Amino acid sequence: MKDARQIAYEILFKIQQENAYSNLALDSALEIAGLEARDSSLVSALVYGTLERLITLDFNISQYMKRPVKNTKPEILTVLRLGAYQLLFMDKIPASAAVNESVKLIKKTKSSFASGLVNAVLHKIAKEGLKLPDNGDNKIEYLSVKYSVPEKLVSFWIKSYGLKDAIGIIETSLDKPKTFVRVNTQKTTQEELKILLEKNNVIVQQCDILNNVLILYQSGSIEKLQAFKDGLFHVQDLSSQLCCEALCAKPGDVIFDMCSAPGGKAFTLAQSIGEKGRVYAFDIYDSRLELIKSGAKRLNLSNIVISNHDAGIYDDNLGFADKVLCDVPCSGLGIIRRKPEIRYKELDDIDKLPHLQYFILCNASKYLKNGGFLAYSTCTLNPKENEEVCDLFLKNHPNFSAVYVLPNIINRYGTGSYLNLMPHINDTDGFFIALFLKTG
Repeated sequence: MKDARQIAYEILFKIQQENAYSNLALDSALEIAGLEARDSSLVSALVYGTLERLITLDFNISQYMKRPVKNTKPEILTVLRLGAYQLLFMDKIPASAAVNESVKLIKKTKSSFASGLVNAVLHKIAKEGLKLPDNGDNKIEYLSVKYSVPEKLVSFWIKSYGLKDAIGIIETSLDKPKTFVRVNTQKTTQEELKILLEKNNVIVQQCDILNNVLILYQSGSIEKLQAFKDGLFHVQDLSSQLCCEALCAKPGDVIFDMCSAPGGKAFTLAQSIGEKGRVYAFDIYDSRLELIKSGAKRLNLSNIVISNHDAGIYDDNLGFADKVLCDVPCSGLGIIRRKPEIRYKELDDIDKLPHLQYFILCNASKYLKNGGFLAYSTCTLNPKENEEVCDLFLKNHPNFSAVYVLPNIINRYGTGSYLNLMPHINDTDGFFIALFLKTG
């Protein structure tokens, strides 16, 4: 039977070689492995931790390598990264265990000849400890290595938000995000759910910003909680819940959720509009529509209509809605705490997104009734995908006006009617919300 380190190695190698999504690769591997809870937790910690710290790890590994890290065979580099992460960032693992287990691990690969190299490099790292560039010589390089954020992204955030807030974003990129859940008010109350979860040894805190929102600590696997199985709540970051709040859904509303999967916003909105209202949840992938179907079934929400529809193609058969939610595909730079590999995306690839986002927003606006609200949102921190898309939309659509988003509800970054949620300010995912009123 494979141990935790070998499984973590295989997941990391797959992510590196196939550009696999970390959460999907991890979930699949753990399901097959059938490990005990303690070992599964170790695998998760090793995979996510190593991914989060790649730049820091490679900098430290490079101090003791003759050839550039980028020219190292993938098997060797993956083992070195995994070992270095244990040595530098996992205090509870003895250095001897981290080194010895890494040597055993490399011997099980096609690069077993490198066992001596792995042993030597990791012994050096264990002896010398964490190394960083000089903070005074190159601020960009220092921040990049310390927080494992590519230099281009560090520079981009400094240019976009200023040095102070850029450092805040970068520092929180290594934090563990809070687990926010939305109470299913069709089945229970906030207080009843809190009591029930606490009986199952979950630490529960009430959110002081929105009603029917709880923060869970030490919950273990959420999916294994009976309250989750019974459909008493769904997991949804506060930022997404604030997006739903901004839309001002009321009983009886017809709402179009243009890019709905996996369905969290549709679930929250469905509870706000009651049985006489309807949420039309659209997506172009049947596999992702299944996520919405299973979630709606678990929560017993019968007022969600799920349909395969391309948000970029107008269909006059759909009719009109009182509210339209346009949560567009984005670069995801606001959720790198959850998906650490996102931080290593090429910024040039991201530049292609605003055109698609603008196109979807324009198309979505055609479904809105006069006097209705249109919400545009992303889970990224990038003005090109956020403010610039919305400014262009307003410029070319004089029958829409921007509405000040959630006044007096949450601390705001910057000025203007749009809402940027910042991890270091709001303790949420990085998120952007704009709200438009159709005036004619």
